[in-house]
Amino acid sequence: MVLDLLLIGLAVTLFPLPIMAFVLVVSAPRGVRKGLAFILAWLACLVVVMAMVLLFTGGQPPPPRSPPSIAALVATLVIGVGLVLYSEHRRRRSRRDRTTADPSAREGAPGDGAEGAEDTGSSMSSRMDEATGWSAAALAVLLQPWGMVAAAAATVVQADLSHGQSFLALMGFCLLATSTLLAMELYMVFSPEKAGRALLGLRAWLERHKDQAIVVVCLLLGLWLVGRSLYQLTG
Repeated sequence: MVLDLLLIGLAVTLFPLPIMAFVLVVSAPRGVRKGLAFILAWLACLVVVMAMVLLFTGGQPPPPRSPPSIAALVATLVIGVGLVLYSEHRRRRSRRDRTTADPSAREGAPGDGAEGAEDTGSSMSSRMDEATGWSAAALAVLLQPWGMVAAAAATVVQADLSHGQSFLALMGFCLLATSTLLAMELYMVFSPEKAGRALLGLRAWLERHKDQAIVVVCLLLGLWLVGRSLYQLTG
């Protein structure tokens, strides 16, 4: 369970879409407060999901080969297959977009994709300037990678709260899944000007490479979940 939660938490914290959105949140006026609201809502989602699973299991893992145990493994298998299929969908869409792009866009002419992405980023930034802490919190809920969180929930079914290791694993998962956001928030607190420039540069890089990052993260995690669940179902 510990290794599974570690890998899922790593995938969650490296997923590019929430990172890109969070950069806009903390770069807006009163961005540190909005960023804190984003992080608290993000953490709340993780804690609530974990708590619901533990409430269902009573803090005791189901016996091996029992219906709840098999159901959790089947759910993990389905989620893993879904992540693999989603990564392939993103890969094909990215290739199709590059293939059908206007030649002038590839040459960097006026009206190219980079300029369009810049306009989109400016529009989103303007909306974040007017957003409140509640809006930032709602954005965190919407951008949570729920498929990965569901995989974590299926894994937590195995948690045994009679052992301290399970508590540490759950806390470690929540902190790891939030670590990138926490690091950016603290960077903005202690060095706002430098952090603002660095984070906007990070967002621009992710804007160009987000599809590749999504494909890699989803594919690797999906293959791991499929392999692990098949091994336990057939072992």
